[in-house]
Amino acid sequence: MLDRLQALADRYEKLSELLCDPDVASDPKRLREFSKEQSDLQPAYAAYTDYKQVSEQLEDAKAMQNEKLDDDMREMVKMEIDELSARKEELEGEIHFLLLPKDPNDDKNVIVEIRGAAGGDEAALFASDLYRMYMKFADAQGWRIELMESNESDLGGFKEVIFMVTGKGAYSKLKYESGAHRVQRIPVTESGGRIHTSTSTVAVMPEVEEVEVEILDKDIRVDTYCSSGAGGQSVNTTKSAVRVLHVPTGIMAQCQDGKSQNENKAKALQVLRARISDMHRQEEEAKYAGERKSKVGTGDRSERIRTYNYPQSRVTDHRIGLTLHKLDSVLNGDMEEIINALTLTAQTELMERENLA
Repeated sequence: MLDRLQALADRYEKLSELLCDPDVASDPKRLREFSKEQSDLQPAYAAYTDYKQVSEQLEDAKAMQNEKLDDDMREMVKMEIDELSARKEELEGEIHFLLLPKDPNDDKNVIVEIRGAAGGDEAALFASDLYRMYMKFADAQGWRIELMESNESDLGGFKEVIFMVTGKGAYSKLKYESGAHRVQRIPVTESGGRIHTSTSTVAVMPEVEEVEVEILDKDIRVDTYCSSGAGGQSVNTTKSAVRVLHVPTGIMAQCQDGKSQNENKAKALQVLRARISDMHRQEEEAKYAGERKSKVGTGDRSERIRTYNYPQSRVTDHRIGLTLHKLDSVLNGDMEEIINALTLTAQTELMERENLA
């Protein structure tokens, strides 16, 4: 571990030199790359600097024990050794965490798909509640949301809504949201006042650049059609809506919410790349599914992950057994407690696997 930390510290200090180099300062691309790399290394570098300082102080304090000291001074030295030892152990745990392999997608923007599943109109209404929840959470994080595709139900819910979340760390915080979300409440469509259970599915996919997933023109079929709104009512009479089919995989994406056919095609291709990449990721996950079982799940949209119970004002995340009795707050975007608990669980699992490796 110390060898890795020293190599990291050497690289951090080298980057400091490079960032002061006039040639780098005049090259925006290199300046941006080196600045980001140093920013990513900074937490581990700071922890290692503290670790070395605490280790030196601890050695000095232990050396004092061999000197002739009066009782008061000996007690003071013992207290200092105890404090420094505890701090050293704390820093070792922090450093071990900082050296864990990083998910290369964590800093990426995300494409989120929400679909009403079991429950008809009520599921579509719940899908719109989830969309609003994520919008509120994104706003609190200072992120930007761009609607890419939507298909409204007659009652104003969403049969399907696809949107992009742009902002630092978007994927790192939202990646555990993929799966089936279940709601238990009295639907507005239910006159008898009975509690119904409905579900909506969420898929969170990192934004994929063109160079990461190449889509050849010969492999896609592009269809255009007139946009339509709720109930099938025509929104416009020009064929601005675009549907793109990736023939080799059978994966399809469509968009009608843009202002032009070209804009809709670009958005549809963006969604298509993310879906193709997500398919490959899930195939890889399936290969190792028998070797490890993660508490936070695989990200498969068929996996039930959370229940929102209105009569009890309860939200339960089934993967980690977390229950919160603040449904209104969560649906208004107060998701930090859930996301932090999921992140901690995933990090703990990763540390355990690293220790066993």
